[in-house]
Formats: sequence, C-alpha cells, structure tokens
Amino acid sequence: MLRVHPKGDPRGMDPTLLRNIRAIFFDLDGTLLEVEMDRFIPAYLRGLSGHLAEEGGSPGEIARLLLSTTGELLRGGNGHDSNEEAFLAALQQRLGIDREAFARRLGDYCADGLTALAPLTRPIPLARPILQTCFERGLTVAVATNPVFPRPVVDARLRWGQLDDFPFRQVTTIENSRHCKPDPRYFADLMDALGVVPAECVMVGNDALQDLAARRVGIATFLVDTYLVPRRSRREPPADFRGGHEELLEFVARLGPAAVEN
Repeated sequence: MLRVHPKGDPRGMDPTLLRNIRAIFFDLDGTLLEVEMDRFIPAYLRGLSGHLAEEGGSPGEIARLLLSTTGELLRGGNGHDSNEEAFLAALQQRLGIDREAFARRLGDYCADGLTALAPLTRPIPLARPILQTCFERGLTVAVATNPVFPRPVVDARLRWGQLDDFPFRQVTTIENSRHCKPDPRYFADLMDALGVVPAECVMVGNDALQDLAARRVGIATFLVDTYLVPRRSRREPPADFRGGHEELLEFVARLGPAAVEN
C-alpha cells in the first residue's frame, strides 16, 4: 500500500497538482538498479587504483586518496568548479596525476576491469515499466545519481540495469555537476539544467538522507523502500510519498500533463 505524508493518496489528489509535474528525478543505486554497494565501492577503488598506480604510487595509497577525495566532494564543493575539476586537482596536487593521465588510466580500467563489477548489480524488474510510464506520460526524466563517478561508470550501471536505451534528459556525473546530494544546491542546479521549478518536479530515491533533501528546495519526494538505505539521522524532511516499486509504478502513472482523476 502506498504510504503518504499529509498530502494523501495520489488517487485522491487534485488532478491539477498531478498535471503540474513535468520532471521526475530518479536516484540510481537501489532505486533503478540493485547494487551491493558495500562490495561495489571497494572493488571499484581497487580496480581503478591498480591502473592509476601505473603513473606512480602504490594502489593502496591511491585508493585511500580516491576515497578521501570523494568524501570531500560529498561534504560540498566551492560552487564554481565541477566535481571533476576538484577531484583532478586533488590527484594532481597529492599524486602528480594530471587530467590526461587520469583519463587514460580510467579508459584502460573501463575497457578491461569494470565489467568485473557487473555481478554485484542486478536489474530491478519494475524499473523499466516505471521509466517507460514516465516517458509515455511526457515527463522529463533525469538520473539523479550522486555525481561522484565518471560518466563511463554511470553508463555501465545503466547498461547492467538494462536501462541504457532510455532518452534521459540529464544524467548527473562527476563531469557535469558542482555539488552532491544532500546539498540543496545539487537539486537547484539540476532544475536549472532542465528549465523547471520545484512545483514541477518530484525526486525518487531510496536514501532518506540524500534523496529527501530535495524537499529543502521545494521538490516533492517519493521514498522507495524496497532497498531502503538505513539512516539513524532524523535531519531529513519527511517523504511526501513512500512505498515499494509497485506503489511507485502506480504513482508515476498519475503524473504529468496526461493526469486524470481515477
């Protein structure tokens, strides 16, 4: 059953409110793709670090730097540089690895090592019907994954989830983003890129801390609890809607210009 905040069941909502939704933002991991993140992240760091070590330094040292630099991105950027620029500046300063060297070693890793992570992911059966429904209803669809991974790594996860054929208007990555979730500026930048305002958007995700932060800039939220990320913090705003993937499919079927009261 769909569980909701005081706004009520979408079947009973004013259809005008439903029609106002023009854009929907989906988290990726745990929302559109099942991922064993506790194994995925260490394996990714080991694989990439092994290739970067060809430029000098030990794989262990590089892995620790990659992890700490990613943590710095999550704590907030300066609002000017892209996440990629901040990340590469740290590599240059601390390891002497420049942009060209990083791009070369990342390409090598993606070509011969990234597929080893595929078994740590599994498609979510309802993800395709959910996305297909959104596109059929004329919604602008964005993949709002936390932008700490390079585009090839995000594209690989979409491919493993059998979702890479959808015409997403935006996929947030380390290259095209200046902030990370749960920073409200991340959501503001995404809206600016798509030309929408908060009342026209809904954020869908399985992490209460990161995804429900969209509410701080006025975006409605749907917390998908099939693979809910456990959080002890109570800082996040309450979800406007909550349910599993079955309820999410029911929800998106009532959004957008085609919304009707039923």
